[in-house]
Amino acid sequence: MIGIVAGGGRTDKPLLKAGRSYHKYKAKRNSWPKVRGVAMNPVEHPHGGGNHQHIGHPSTVKRGTSAGRKVGLIAARRTGRIRGGKPEKRGKDEAM
Repeated sequence: MIGIVAGGGRTDKPLLKAGRSYHKYKAKRNSWPKVRGVAMNPVEHPHGGGNHQHIGHPSTVKRGTSAGRKVGLIAARRTGRIRGGKPEKRGKDEAM
């Protein structure tokens, strides 16, 4: 192998300013800035509105829900607090 890659380590330097981030994402796609749903008005997002920023209802929705309502955890396999954990595997010596 000869030499080094041009522009190597470019992503290690922090962007620091919103303007640099703006120009970075302007060349790519419309994914910046990302505004949270709870920060929006209720006409703009199902999580919007209220006197303080909270979703206000469960964020899980069915898979067959209408298109405008599908935000949050879509067709979640599991909801609620995860209790317990994986049981420890004990060897033959530790069993007694």
